[in-house]
Amino acid sequence: MLYRLDFTVEYSSDMGQQGLFKVWAEEAEAALGAKGAGVVVDLWKVVGERKVLAIVNVDTPDDLDRILFDLPIMQKMGNLVQVDVKSLRRYEDFAADVSERLGR
Repeated sequence: MLYRLDFTVEYSSDMGQQGLFKVWAEEAEAALGAKGAGVVVDLWKVVGERKVLAIVNVDTPDDLDRILFDLPIMQKMGNLVQVDVKSLRRYEDFAADVSERLGR
């Protein structure tokens, strides 16, 4: 199943920007490893914002939930990270459905 994940990352005043960068570097290493393994289809960083967009391919929602709990950024500062999750459907499958429905 494909999902779009929108991560918005905040940081506390006692952490500071350098502390955020340290955690983010660890997260980047894990994210790029997951991309190499095929779990992450693609990643983007939104310019000028502390926001990352990811497309992931996992078998079940349970798997995605477990993965999210295990992310370094979630373990170290999960209370400061908002994740918006959307299920995705391949457009080709949707288009085939539309064509089939026209024939009814």
